[in-house]
Amino acid sequence: MLDPLKIPIRATTQEHLEIEDILEDVVLLKDGSATVLLSVTALNFDLLSEREQDAMIYAYAALLNSLTYAVQITIRSRRTDISTYLQTIDIALDKQTSPEIKNQIAKYREFIQSLVKENNVLDKRFYVSIPFSSLELGVTKSAISGAISKKNRSLPYPKSYILERAKMALYPKRDHLIRQFSRIGLKVYQLTTQELVQIFYDWYNPESYGTFLASKADYSTAIVQPAIAGSKIKVDLKKNHA
Repeated sequence: MLDPLKIPIRATTQEHLEIEDILEDVVLLKDGSATVLLSVTALNFDLLSEREQDAMIYAYAALLNSLTYAVQITIRSRRTDISTYLQTIDIALDKQTSPEIKNQIAKYREFIQSLVKENNVLDKRFYVSIPFSSLELGVTKSAISGAISKKNRSLPYPKSYILERAKMALYPKRDHLIRQFSRIGLKVYQLTTQELVQIFYDWYNPESYGTFLASKADYSTAIVQPAIAGSKIKVDLKKNHA
């Protein structure tokens, strides 16, 4: 019987992903469609007065009624990562010369670490994605389905053309959403290319949560690793040094 670890891999993880590239803060998909991803802040609705809650509901209803295009709202929950904060405490601990203050800092660090660990503190992030369909480029549904069925899928048009058309269609919608959310008191901003790379890496590599990637331009090979249970296959990240 053949050892599965010795069988050469003829397909990469990227062949199973819909993402073609991320350029100028826009996600390009393999069928020629695109999307922008917005990050939205949150507020505690229960802490608002009854009048404020009513105003919030009416403003949100007005936002939904103003939409003439599709959007997708995503809520991401994950355990709070306090590793960076703990590193900051460790630096302050090393610099402290007073034994009394140093002892207090050490106790505080232990308290914070145990609090997050025992109570499973979750960090919730809210995102709104605005899609751009390849049908807006004039691509027919039959052409899209044919391209998807091919093993080596290719974009229906050059990336630069798709990107410009997508930006022309998506940016007015993005600005409209930002204005509508500001009426509710929520701050919205478009995720940058680097933030998009980081968030997709975290989604596809949950075991690597907390790993911060270098700039997208520093990599010459794909940074999404295959999740194969029990496999010893390693994927190296090669950086450009040119």
